[in-house]
Amino acid sequence: MSTLENQQSARQMYRNMLRWQVLATLGVALLAGILAGSSASISALLGGTSVIAGAWTAAKIAEKGQSNMQATAALLNLLKAEAVKILLIAIILFVIFKFYHSLVPFALIAGLAAAALFSGAALAKAQTEV
Repeated sequence: MSTLENQQSARQMYRNMLRWQVLATLGVALLAGILAGSSASISALLGGTSVIAGAWTAAKIAEKGQSNMQATAALLNLLKAEAVKILLIAIILFVIFKFYHSLVPFALIAGLAAAALFSGAALAKAQTEV
């Protein structure tokens, strides 16, 4: 497989992962809204959005480093992408806790967990389209 095909395959995988995360977040937000109201729905959306933003940023970092095929460079690039993702999620969650006063913590955690779990599931089933 050529480098261009590898890059296109990786982009497809990242898009698929983000799609799964968005659908999972929307599903949890809808369920939270039905069960506990609009504040819970917004909290779930915020939790899922923090993971989605982190994953999107990590995907962009990982895409940039794909041209270097050395094992050490690839590993360092993946570690850098993961560190940026975790840091971004932590910053977004700090901002949410600081400024959203109607926060429903359980809904926020449910949205965050759904997006995180479905990112792993989407990567495991990278060829499955949504």
